[in-house]
Amino acid sequence: MKLTTLIGAALLATTAIASPALADGPIADRGEAVERAHFQRDRETILSMAGDYKVRFDMQESTPWMEGYEPLDRKISGGYESVRVIEDTGTKIVLQHLLVVGDEGEEFVIKHWRQDWEYEPEKILAYTGPNTWEWKTMPERMRNGRWSQTVYQVDDSPRYAGWGEWQDSQGIRRWRSNWTTRPLARRDAVRHPIYDRYEGINRHQLTPTGWIHWQDNTKMMPDASAEDGLKPVVQEYVLNTYDRFDGYNTGAADAYWAATKDYWAAVRDMWAEVAEANGGITIEEEAETGTVISGRLLTIGNELQEGTIAQDAAIAEARALIGEATAPGAASTRRTAAAGADY
Repeated sequence: MKLTTLIGAALLATTAIASPALADGPIADRGEAVERAHFQRDRETILSMAGDYKVRFDMQESTPWMEGYEPLDRKISGGYESVRVIEDTGTKIVLQHLLVVGDEGEEFVIKHWRQDWEYEPEKILAYTGPNTWEWKTMPERMRNGRWSQTVYQVDDSPRYAGWGEWQDSQGIRRWRSNWTTRPLARRDAVRHPIYDRYEGINRHQLTPTGWIHWQDNTKMMPDASAEDGLKPVVQEYVLNTYDRFDGYNTGAADAYWAATKDYWAAVRDMWAEVAEANGGITIEEEAETGTVISGRLLTIGNELQEGTIAQDAAIAEARALIGEATAPGAASTRRTAAAGADY
């Protein structure tokens, strides 16, 4: 057999073996009936993440990629979280997370993170560096059959976005993102570490008792000598577990949302207007609070529930805050670390 024939056969064999592992490759058109079935199954999976949960956040730095760096000790925390569907247009599903904290009879609600799922979007609002989010085109060849997930912070400002396919393998239903850039979570930001962002892959997987959010994070720091201006510091693995549980005051979450949902809908619209008008969002962030207006936006929500501010006044103040904080030149050029929750 000729050498070229042997080489060709070897390459074909290698391709045949490797192809199933190319999870990020384009999804070939599977026909309308099959695509519709996948779409409906995906929707059911995303919607099933709504409910009431006992949540466990498990964070562990592991492998140092930089000599002399000592990985942090493992950190575990948790609480109670209600997840509600606040929008469903068919191709877009919005899930709002609400933390319920405090002793029995004295519970209070903290508006937590939000996740927006969109089917075959043309663009996503991606984090591109300190204080900055920009619209990024989702590659056309990668849109078929895929969903984007955009995560928003407690004040509905953006946090990160990625895209991926819902798949069934080994009897498990899972979604895996592309490589996604994220600002620091509060657990890291308040320490003012040498790294300033995560490059990670997010996975959402259904379990018999709920679902998990699994993060595979590489913590990165600026380095002008590196090819892309960044170098890795340490690896981190985060497992957020949501187990269905209603043994807490779930009514507190629903009462808070009933009182504030129209206000937060207006806030979401304001952020969307800014992103569309400016090609993204630039806003200064602080390690302790997230965006510089996050604390006040949340406080307005509490005042609205308590009846100490009228809804029109609440929305007007929020609009002014967002407009001023996102105006050109409003964000400081100093290095700041974004502060979010453990997601």
